[in-house]
Amino acid sequence: MRTNIVLNDALVAEAFKYSANIHTKKELVETALQEYIQNRKVKDIRDLKGKIAFYENYNYKEMRIGK
Repeated sequence: MRTNIVLNDALVAEAFKYSANIHTKKELVETALQEYIQNRKVKDIRDLKGKIAFYENYNYKEMRIGK
């Protein structure tokens, strides 16, 4: 989809500082959109509070590496 947008020059410049392999504004905007979508899809861990039931004899210490 082709569109014209006005971007904040300071934000674009700062974003380029954090992006080693991105060289164009198009790549920058596409990466930002992908990361935005990915972040929105991640379920907030706090929403799971009280919804996970563990077995009574569950021992988390047994699962540790180097017991």
